[in-house]
Amino acid sequence: MVVISSNIKQHKDLVVVVEKACFKHSFEQAFYLHLPVNLYQMPSFDIVSKVDPQTLDNAVNVTKKEIINRFDFKDSPVQIDLNKKDMVINLEAESDMKLKQITDVLISRSMKQGLDPLAFDFSKEAHQSGKLVRKDVPVRNGLKQEDAKKLVKLIKDSGLKVQSQIMDDLVRVTGKKIDDLQAVIQLCRNAKLELALQYINMRS
Repeated sequence: MVVISSNIKQHKDLVVVVEKACFKHSFEQAFYLHLPVNLYQMPSFDIVSKVDPQTLDNAVNVTKKEIINRFDFKDSPVQIDLNKKDMVINLEAESDMKLKQITDVLISRSMKQGLDPLAFDFSKEAHQSGKLVRKDVPVRNGLKQEDAKKLVKLIKDSGLKVQSQIMDDLVRVTGKKIDDLQAVIQLCRNAKLELALQYINMRS
């Protein structure tokens, strides 16, 4: 027998499904009680690593405009293109020095657009391409599984009274107290993870 208290029964989102289940040797009544999630929802937030494509495109265009109008790049072959499909910035210049200058401008202009420089993966070495030096700069968009696992381990090892769970390309953190969630955010910021992280969807 299932007893539903009157105050819960009156909730407008409450759905009660009663299903008769047939078994091989006997008949039983199976009762499924579906309560609205928001009755028991604890405070939570999501850790993501996202780059807005339009903001990125603006940063690349501003960088390109500044570089081609600079006196020291006059008559110098330059390529600054964003592959939107693969989220990779393709850079070309006539020397390593000029490539470094382009990179510096890209970081500066991206920061003014509100992008975290850690979103750019500069780890790939530049290489010679004919008479030019080429460098491909992948843009980190989405939390990789190995990085998500590092975050979960960091949070778990901290001893804070929260739960963390990997959900696709984000980590959801849940706890009883907002203060504990704020402590997790501060923990991640101080951990020097070399990741462009955002803390979104705070639910109290």
